[in-house]
Amino acid sequence: MASKINVKLILELRDAKMGRNAIASTRHMSRNSVSDVFHIADKLGISYQDIQSLDEDSVYRMFYPDKHAAENMYQDPEYEAVHRELKKVGVTLKLLWEEYKDRCRASGTIAMGYTKFCEGYSGYTVKNNLTSHIEHKPGMVTEVDWSGPTMNYVDTDTGELVTVYLFVAPLPYSQYSYVEPCLDMKMDTWIRCNVHMFEYFKGSTLRIVCDNLKTGVVSHPKEGEIILTDSYEAFGTHYLTAIMPARVRKPKDKPSVEGTVGKIATAVIARLRNETFYSFAALKKAVLEKLDEFNHHPFQKREYSRYEVWAQEEAGYLRSLPDMPYEISSWVYGRKINLNSHIVYQKNYYSCPYQHVGRTADLKVTDSSLEIYVDGKRVSTHSRFPEYMKNKYSTHMEDMPDRFQQPEWDDVRITRWAYAIGANTGEVIDRIFASVKVKEQGYNPSLSVLRLSKTYSEARLETACEMALTHVRTPRYHHLKAILAANQDQTYLEQKKASEKNFRQRLCPWCGLLWGWKRWSMMKQNGNCVN
Repeated sequence: MASKINVKLILELRDAKMGRNAIASTRHMSRNSVSDVFHIADKLGISYQDIQSLDEDSVYRMFYPDKHAAENMYQDPEYEAVHRELKKVGVTLKLLWEEYKDRCRASGTIAMGYTKFCEGYSGYTVKNNLTSHIEHKPGMVTEVDWSGPTMNYVDTDTGELVTVYLFVAPLPYSQYSYVEPCLDMKMDTWIRCNVHMFEYFKGSTLRIVCDNLKTGVVSHPKEGEIILTDSYEAFGTHYLTAIMPARVRKPKDKPSVEGTVGKIATAVIARLRNETFYSFAALKKAVLEKLDEFNHHPFQKREYSRYEVWAQEEAGYLRSLPDMPYEISSWVYGRKINLNSHIVYQKNYYSCPYQHVGRTADLKVTDSSLEIYVDGKRVSTHSRFPEYMKNKYSTHMEDMPDRFQQPEWDDVRITRWAYAIGANTGEVIDRIFASVKVKEQGYNPSLSVLRLSKTYSEARLETACEMALTHVRTPRYHHLKAILAANQDQTYLEQKKASEKNFRQRLCPWCGLLWGWKRWSMMKQNGNCVN
């Protein structure tokens, strides 16, 4: 629990001419807290002389009336007595909370909830450096962390050793554990491990206690709100689990995972130390086998094994997983919706309702899906093409305009423009439209081809199309652009003219002059020159 700001001390030090940074550093306070007290004091016109005779609680109430009201709304439990009672046989924190509620009801005061009651007791034990008597409850907490020790495998292409990191997650009640080898410790990898962890446990817990890793926690101040990364917070929301980072340099806040890391080092890493792996898949398989042995091995000082305690006593308390697992998403902003009612992402095309043609949209992309948002509203959802697929179309027919809602450009107008340039250009456009399932899918490819005439002239485009048709079944923009940019169309045209000239004229062997094809053929038959 966060401690109160010592407002009176800050004002006293300010009166002694100490600055904000000096007060914060010498008294181990947050700079923001010190600045906030300075600001409120200036706003209210309060100096140290005004509050010198008051106690700290009165000064705090003067500066933060709302916080004080919230903190004092509940009847404070006597945690010292709670701690003494918990040492007695059969006494639990739940029993003491119920007795506390009865006392509050009898005195007409407000009782805090069970969770807040437990958090308060936990804070009391930490503050007084005591050992908490709270027993782990099934299905409540999962502790997660990276293992310090690493593993490796041999890259068969380079011969180098590749470092492999281990994600470790135990359930404190049963000590049932999950371990996953990873090639990096980036945020996406961390979140995927959390997803796989819950799938392995076949349920989620109310809380996740993690370390203050940069991939999951943006800020964990002494006072104020803990800020998680957007993706990790979205993960917690999806599974309705509260993510609670441990305090900095406080391993006792997550003792199970700290202990499990050492046990995993023995059960997995040490047992596999003499084996050489030549692929990540082989290493991962071996780790999972050792993890299964670890979970099924009987406890030394407790009955049963981790797996048996989980299956018999804890699995039933875990929350059911959502129908769809959490997927990591990224956002792409400001993509234009093209004339063919499609939007481009990684060289593939996804349809969008034709009413939004010409506008910009934002894309929410996961490993398996792509959602299109216009003005913050989702207008279309598609299954995402794998990254290795290119120039594929995902088209919802309802997104396409009907014959009463034609766009500015249509296939008839595009084809008419193409044949106005030349027969070869028209043939290219015909083949583009013939290669697509929905005619709207041919709008952009066709228009991109025809617009080359504005850069290189219609005559050059016609020549380029003629040349491309002899090499490619369905020429596209990139084929024609390459021909025109390299001036291959002009070389092709010169060679064509030379070939036609040679076909029309032949050199006479008798007089050495060039004669037309018909005259030359006749002279060849007669065996003499007419000259």
